[in-house]
Amino acid sequence: MARTLRIGTRGSALARIQTDLVVAALREALPEQPVEVVPITTRGDIDQSTPLQEGSGWFTTALQEALRDGRIDLAVHSYKDLPTARPAGLVIAAVPLREDARDALVSRNGEPLRALPPGATVGTGSPRRAVQLAAIRPDLQIVPIRGNVDTRIAKVRSGEVDAAVLALAGLRRLGREHEAAEIFGLEEMLPAPAQGALAVECRADDAEALGAAQAIDDPVLRVTVGAERAFLARLEAGCSFPAAAYAEVFGTTLKLHGLIAVEGRLIRSKVGGPLEAAAGLGRELAEELLTRAGRR
Repeated sequence: MARTLRIGTRGSALARIQTDLVVAALREALPEQPVEVVPITTRGDIDQSTPLQEGSGWFTTALQEALRDGRIDLAVHSYKDLPTARPAGLVIAAVPLREDARDALVSRNGEPLRALPPGATVGTGSPRRAVQLAAIRPDLQIVPIRGNVDTRIAKVRSGEVDAAVLALAGLRRLGREHEAAEIFGLEEMLPAPAQGALAVECRADDAEALGAAQAIDDPVLRVTVGAERAFLARLEAGCSFPAAAYAEVFGTTLKLHGLIAVEGRLIRSKVGGPLEAAAGLGRELAEELLTRAGRR
């Protein structure tokens, strides 16, 4: 009988739903493979006040430590939370699923962003979202807000803030998309690299776990998200800016949209090319934006 694979997850409702999606995919692909879900508490779950940068590792380090220690065999992450620097001995074994990557606005009275009253307070813990909000509505008061989806929506409903920006993927997975007053188009609010995508991580030397995860990998999605991550990695190699990226696939062609914000100024562009050159396209687009920002 195959060994039971222990799948590590954060304990939040959204993380458990995302892990359930991975478990369901594994059971469909490998019906005889036993699995066990192991909740892990992360630093980001404990500290609900410190502002976070996307990809800072606050929600992923504890899961990676549990992998290294052998307490779990697979870890399910929101891919955007993973730092681009890869830890030794661990690999992304699968990128199985992606929900809609766009951002959404939840407002107290159901108004879209442009209908909010002058000087309204909008909550977000993301510098990427903050700079794009300010570009649309410079009069808004952008305030930091932390917590899970339920907590952030509750802060809107209680009047602590007039509105908040959240990932549409989280709202959909929690069955709360109907609470979105507006879903932003890519031209207004470009998402974080890998937003909405799930990543399954394991130890590089664990052939059984690696093989199980690879059974649910989506190779086109992996390459698509890889372009966005390559864009971010190139930026992080030299500078620290709010950054956004989203890749689209049309047959064998990939189109990558990218954005950085330098001293409040948004600089955006896009690049296209063959799908097999995805990572190179990500680096190319980052180089272009850095040059235009005068940071090369």
